[in-house]
Amino acid sequence: MDREQAYMRMLGATANMQWNVALILEAKAQEAEKARNWICNHIHTGTFPGDQTQLKQTLGVHDQMVETIEGINKMSQGIVSVLKAVLQKEGEDSHSSGSEFHFGGGFGGGN
Repeated sequence: MDREQAYMRMLGATANMQWNVALILEAKAQEAEKARNWICNHIHTGTFPGDQTQLKQTLGVHDQMVETIEGINKMSQGIVSVLKAVLQKEGEDSHSSGSEFHFGGGFGGGN
């Protein structure tokens, strides 16, 4: 397998991963909407014996949301790394042939 085929496989895998991330986010959004509706209709100030219990429940929900966002962010950073590798190699190859395809550091990702 030559370099171009390897890059195409990397990009294909990255596209599949991004599609799966989109499906996960869609499912999470639907789940959050159902939870919001249930909370709005069933949870009242009298539901919890005290403010501490209510705060613990709220923090638990927010912790789950933060974990999901962190996981998505890590996957996105992986996608950015793959794209940087492919685009830099493509840019170097294309630049040597006279094309201006090199993006340089145009993508943020913390790496």
